[in-house]
Amino acid sequence: MPSTRKIGTSRSRALRRNATDAEQALWRALKRIPVYGTHFRRQVPIGPYVADFACLKVRLLIELDGGHHAQDDIAAKDEARTRWLENESYRVVRFWNTELSENMNGVLDTIYAALYGSPQSEAAALPTPPRPDGRPSPSRGG
Repeated sequence: MPSTRKIGTSRSRALRRNATDAEQALWRALKRIPVYGTHFRRQVPIGPYVADFACLKVRLLIELDGGHHAQDDIAAKDEARTRWLENESYRVVRFWNTELSENMNGVLDTIYAALYGSPQSEAAALPTPPRPDGRPSPSRGG
């Protein structure tokens, strides 16, 4: 039986190949945000979920939602997903697909602020946050 990690990886690869227009637009636009010493990844397996975009060094996840996410049952699943991810020490920022097409600069400002504290903050090397279990980060020799 394949491990959950492998299932997540094959699923994330399929999701990258079949990216929505909004995901493709944000992926191109994310290159305009300076992230010194790190980067964003697409369709990242995290536990039982696949995050649309992740800057793992600062544990920031970006989720894009189409109109169907307004349906009560899907919205409830999204809320449970966000709670689980936040419990694992991730920060989750959600955008509607229409926000990207109507206000991409505002979306990028919000992501920048999530990375650096405010849209006016100067970009600098991003610190590595501690792991939820308190162990040192692998990037720090742990």
